[in-house]
This record gives sequence, C-alpha cells and structure tokens, in this order.
Amino acid sequence: MLIIMASVYAVTPRLDISRTTDKAKQALSFCKQKGYNTRYCILIDMSLPSGVKRFMVWDFVKKDTLLTGLVSHGCGRSPWSWTWSKDKPAFSNADGSHCTALGRYRINERAYSAWGIHIKYFLTGLDHTNSNAMARQIVFHSWEKVSDKEVYPEGTPEGWGCPAVANNTLKAVDALIKKQQKHMLMWIYN
Repeated sequence: MLIIMASVYAVTPRLDISRTTDKAKQALSFCKQKGYNTRYCILIDMSLPSGVKRFMVWDFVKKDTLLTGLVSHGCGRSPWSWTWSKDKPAFSNADGSHCTALGRYRINERAYSAWGIHIKYFLTGLDHTNSNAMARQIVFHSWEKVSDKEVYPEGTPEGWGCPAVANNTLKAVDALIKKQQKHMLMWIYN
C-alpha cells in the first residue's frame, strides 16, 4: 500500500501590482485636481494581513513604490496592542470605535508624538468614510512595536485606529515629507 504525504506550504500574501498601479493612477488624478503633491503619495492596502508590507510610498514619476513597510490598524473591540484582527480588521469612522477608517487623507502639519520617534503628522479625512479623523485624533506616527521586517503569519500589534509604522520607516518618510512643498495624500483602502 502506497501512502502519499502532502505538504502544506503557507503562501505569503503580496501586493497586487495591478491593483496598486490602478490606485496610484486614481491618486494622481485626485492630487492634480486638488492641488496636492504630484510626486509622492502613501498607499495602504488593508486587504492584506498586517504581518506583510502593505504600506507604500508611491513615486508618481517612476510609477513604482519608493519604499514599503508594515503598518498597524485599529484593534476595534479587541484588546489594544495585540494582533486579534491581523487578517480581518474592522473599519469604522465612529468616535470610540478604535478602528481604522478607510479613505483618502491629507497629511498635515508635523508635531511632537509620545509614540515611536516622537514625530506625528495630523491627518484630515477627505471622504465620508474618514471625516472624523481630526475629532478622533487619528494621526500618522511610528510605534516601536511595529517591526521593520515582515512577520507573517504573525500580525502587527493593533492600536486605536492610527496608521502606525516602524520607527525606521517613519524616519525615511519624515525626511521625504519635510522636503515637499504641497500636502501629500495618504489613501487607506481595502
């Protein structure tokens, strides 16, 4: 009797290049229409698990990603700082939901943060799905609990809805944002 053993290999999810390129084209059109930065934008694909690189700085000129990294999402009703919803986050614009809100954001002024490398950027929600961002104090910041490297099948620790990246990622993005003359767009989508 012959017994056949099958191995199960976990395939790490990756960015869909076609989808990312399409989002980038839409983002460029929006940036031109609104007078935003037309060199770079930030795209965050929440359809991917939090343990893979789903944060991108997109270079409109090169039509490619400039850098990628991990990014947290909101914990919702789960305990803060864990990874309960690493594969299927809940999204909400409601105050007190502790969820990430999908949509386009304008990256505003730079300020001091109690988290990570002590830098944050205020965000203005530009869609009805994220219009409460300022009232909810949703900001872009770093967090020492976010890894520089992919951790899939594990997840990235969850916060209260802010897009938080690794300290080294924010250092690179901060240097880029400070050089720009116009507001940059951040687009969080699923």
